[in-house]
Amino acid sequence: MKADGPPNPWLAARARDDHVAAPVVEAPSPGATAVRPQSALAAESPLEGLAFQAVALDAPNPPWWWVGCHGGAGVSTLASAVAGGRESTKAWPIPAKGNVSRVVLVARTNAPGLAMAQVAARQWAAGRVPGVTLLGLVAVADAPGRLPRQLAELLRLVAGGVPKAWFVPWIDALRFDRPLPGRLPKGLTALEAELTPLRVESGQPTSV
Repeated sequence: MKADGPPNPWLAARARDDHVAAPVVEAPSPGATAVRPQSALAAESPLEGLAFQAVALDAPNPPWWWVGCHGGAGVSTLASAVAGGRESTKAWPIPAKGNVSRVVLVARTNAPGLAMAQVAARQWAAGRVPGVTLLGLVAVADAPGRLPRQLAELLRLVAGGVPKAWFVPWIDALRFDRPLPGRLPKGLTALEAELTPLRVESGQPTSV
């Protein structure tokens, strides 16, 4: 019997070269309706994946949450650079009943980081994170230069299972200081531009 819903998003696209540029998946903007989770795409074990953190009833709901898939993903840097989101490091922010938490996953482009991002995406796809709308995944470069073919293919595979994927290239200046909002390196401007409409929706000012 033919399964309902969109086709399996975990089909990897093959890279042609030994070293290829990191892919960015074309998908709806953060303000659009997110891809529907597919119950068939369950994590391998109920014990795998990110933890769950209940959002306090009296806590204001931010335009989005930054959720690191692992330690050192770059959540704090992104939160300080792109104003509007709130950190929820390595834990799904589960809202009170009737509310929605919009989440942006963050992971490094090394193999362990992408593997953790895949597990987190599978948690969402399996319907295990109630009240969460997954906006997408930010893949932060773990080293200068292009990704080796093996990692580029893994990134394509993981990106195919989320509504949107952004790639933040290696930014050497971030080794010395965090960027200020409004003065972002080129690699972060596209991400800021796509998330800014969510601040408008929530009533936050678009300039800081």
